[in-house]
Amino acid sequence: MPRTFKIVKAMSEDEFFQFCQLNDTLEFEKDSHGNIVIMSPTSLSTASLNFRIGGVLFNWHERIGLGEFFDSSSGFTLPNGAVRSPDISWIGSGKLAQLNEEERERFAHICPDFVIEIRSKSDSKQYLLDKMKEYVENGTRLGWMIDRFDRKVHVFREDGSVTIENFDAVLSGENVLPGLLVDLGSMTKKPVS
Repeated sequence: MPRTFKIVKAMSEDEFFQFCQLNDTLEFEKDSHGNIVIMSPTSLSTASLNFRIGGVLFNWHERIGLGEFFDSSSGFTLPNGAVRSPDISWIGSGKLAQLNEEERERFAHICPDFVIEIRSKSDSKQYLLDKMKEYVENGTRLGWMIDRFDRKVHVFREDGSVTIENFDAVLSGENVLPGLLVDLGSMTKKPVS
């Protein structure tokens, strides 16, 4: 479970942004109550899977080009006030066009349309499931929580439905990322530990 520091008085957006910049060798999130969450580095297995999935997403992006993908270093200020950094995220072009350059240089007030969280040993399953629910409640249209340990994928949709797929599933971008197919099974022929 990531370490969470309870805060008596929540930092303002500017204070939190400055705090992150001053401590740029660490990764932080902020929950909707203003508490600071310290994110730990991922294992080689998690990072490798993240990279392989990212490669498929990049190839889809090069063909279709409907928005932009972001890595786990990107911070998004959600409508509930939380600042989150999904492992992989995507925002459609129309939504991105609403941001000016100054907003793009901060933790923009925008919720990704699509998010992926990949469970690491430092993540509890429930923590990530709650995080995925938070994304959807704040505007995410499609999300995948990839659980390397249970070898399942929880697919979250904007209507609140959640389905669970086996680890060898071919995941679809559905109507959010049309034409995207991620053959998770081919990426994980050898068990990812």
